[in-house]
Amino acid sequence: MSADIKGGINIAMKVPSHQYEAVLAFYRDVVKLPPFDDKARAKGFILGPNRLWIDEAPNYTQAEVWLELFTDDHRTALARLEAGGATRCDQIEDLGEDFRGGWIMNPANIVHMVRTPDAW
Repeated sequence: MSADIKGGINIAMKVPSHQYEAVLAFYRDVVKLPPFDDKARAKGFILGPNRLWIDEAPNYTQAEVWLELFTDDHRTALARLEAGGATRCDQIEDLGEDFRGGWIMNPANIVHMVRTPDAW
């Protein structure tokens, strides 16, 4: 079982509603990262070569960081990661039927989106 896996460009920070505006202000006003609004309801910042997405998570009590992995073969990569101790957690957020990827958690319960990007 083989599939190339490398780091993606997206980092998602899921932030509880009671901290959301303060976190946006921190990255915008204190750190002064360039903002972007490519997707409705999502706020983002350019973080070097990466994109930091700040998502409001009303049902969360603490923030979580979610990472992205790119692969040329998402099915093989997801199976390899699962065989290596990752937990599949596709129910965490619906990606749609045509999405070429899925969700896993590493052994420390950090969520990763594993996907084949359109331009791979």
